Amino acid sequence: MTTPKRPLPRLRHLLPAMLALVLAAAATACASTDDRPRVVVTTNILGDITRETVGDEAEVTVLMKPNADPHSFGLSAVQAAELERADLVVFNGLGLEENVLRHVDAARESGVATFEAGKAVDPLTFQVHDEGGPKEEAGQPDPHFWTDPDRVRKAAGLIADQVIEHVDGVDEKTIRANADRYDEQLAGLTTWMEKSFDHIPEEKRALVTNHHVFGYLADRFGFRVIGAVIPSGTTLASPSSSDLRSLTEAMREAGVRTVFADSSQPKRLAEVLRTELGDQVRVVELYSESLTDKGEGAGTYLQMMRANTTAMTDGLTGD
Repeated sequence: MTTPKRPLPRLRHLLPAMLALVLAAAATACASTDDRPRVVVTTNILGDITRETVGDEAEVTVLMKPNADPHSFGLSAVQAAELERADLVVFNGLGLEENVLRHVDAARESGVATFEAGKAVDPLTFQVHDEGGPKEEAGQPDPHFWTDPDRVRKAAGLIADQVIEHVDGVDEKTIRANADRYDEQLAGLTTWMEKSFDHIPEEKRALVTNHHVFGYLADRFGFRVIGAVIPSGTTLASPSSSDLRSLTEAMREAGVRTVFADSSQPKRLAEVLRTELGDQVRVVELYSESLTDKGEGAGTYLQMMRANTTAMTDGLTGD
């Protein structure tokens, strides 16, 4: 008769010890990750600016994915929890991240330091344009400050200040050096944009976009905003037939035949103008509110602004 086999005594005693070691290693790994300084950023444009400033001094988590719409993107429960575990939260504000701002407020109420970049860089307000500006938002702050690289320079410097003040464990000299290096790159971007836009005759410096997003660029570089297909500062609004009619009339009067549409949004609304104005209307893609994945044209803020400047210059000088 065969006797049933029993576990070897040594193995039976080793199993609990091995399990304890595995659990201890996992706990140590989690603890080391939790101990890293954390900066959480809402939009991917601000995320890139923050990463250039922070470098390797802290873990930077960006909530908004590439090619997303800042007006409509939302957070998972895990992402919402990231905000409340952060040492610092950097957000655009001025109403931009419409589905995320309540989570930022919750993080602030729980004691997390927050920085509203848009509010800190001398924001402009939406203006009523005779040609069809965002009348329902006139006088409200415009959140799209990043289309002016000089305001981004100010924001980057302030982000450096906030990181040094609120994020323990970072090296101030390294943060300052990163900020200085990036400031030089941004200053170079402004100079390059000025020289590029000099090729556009003054009478052709007129912008029509899918929604009102380039007010800061227009103010900084001397453009006129004729109007937008969606007469609003948010993509969540919709145009009426009278809005489109007013815009097409304004475009005819101004002699504008180029419409700039965000590459992350459907171009259907902009292309409606083709029906009104004929095939001579061109729709040119810009990266206005979101970065792309790396290697897809606008993987960084600097790449985005250079691509937009080239597209605008080519689009308006070709009219």
